[in-house]
Parts: sequence; C-alpha cells; structure tokens
Amino acid sequence: MLLTTQLKVPFGTLYMVSDQHILLAAGFRNFADLFERMDPDDSARKHSAVKRIPIISDLVEDYFDGDLTAFNGIQVRQPGADFSQAAWKAMRKIPAGKTWSYADLAKRAGSPDAVRAAGSACARNLIAPIIPCHRVVKTGGALGNYGYGLDVKEWFLRHEGALK
Repeated sequence: MLLTTQLKVPFGTLYMVSDQHILLAAGFRNFADLFERMDPDDSARKHSAVKRIPIISDLVEDYFDGDLTAFNGIQVRQPGADFSQAAWKAMRKIPAGKTWSYADLAKRAGSPDAVRAAGSACARNLIAPIIPCHRVVKTGGALGNYGYGLDVKEWFLRHEGALK
C-alpha cells in the first residue's frame, strides 16, 4: 500500500507519495497531478493518507529547517528513459548552494550534446524538490524554467544560499 501525506512548507504545501520508505512522487500542486505522472502500476495501487511518512517526513522538515543535506537521505524511484534516469541521478549530486547549467547536467549525465534532453528531464522530474531540478539553471546563470513557478525556484536557491 502506498502512503500519501502533505506537509506545509514556507510557500504552500508539499504533496508526497511513497512506497514504504521509497519516495515515488513529490510536488506542490496536488495528489491528482502526482498520480497522473507516476508509473501506471504504482498509480493503480491502493493508497492511504497518513499524517507522516516515517523517515521521509522528518528529512523533508529537516531540510526546510535548515539542514540542506537532509534530502540526501531519501530513497527515490520514478519511471523514465535511461537518459532521464542518468540526469536525475546526476542532479542529486549538485550540492545545496550550487547550481549547474543544463549543459553541465547533460555532460554529467553522460551525453554532452543532450542539453535539451537535460531540460526535459528537469521538466519531467516527479520528485521535486528531493531530486533538485531547482539547482539547474541556464548557461550564464539565468534561472530558466521551473514547473512550480520561478518564485518557488528562487525561494529554494535563496534558502540554499545559491542566490543572495
């Protein structure tokens, strides 16, 4: 059985879906949006709303309380093609307080010419902000896009010290 929970964060609500201790989806819109984008086999499973997902809720709260490395302790799984999987794995290596360009991400995901695909992997990321696509910016430092709005991306980058 999947677990669902919502956490209040400084700019709204974070919705999360887990399979025990593995986070399958997280985002700032609603559960319907997450289930629609999840692996069909997972989204068809029964789910139960809980006040807290053990370990995961604590780590997310720790992050918002200032432990910028807390997301590193959360296990994740989401569907996606090989390049997307490589890009998401690479994103988790971007330290809090730092940013990479889409070109940097493409290179570190193993395909330096796949800059657009790197952007697409960010757009399809189902586990934001735990997989920190907010740390990927345009070459030259412009913020680029963020599925939950540039104000949210800017909030994360300020919280982590990447923007002053």
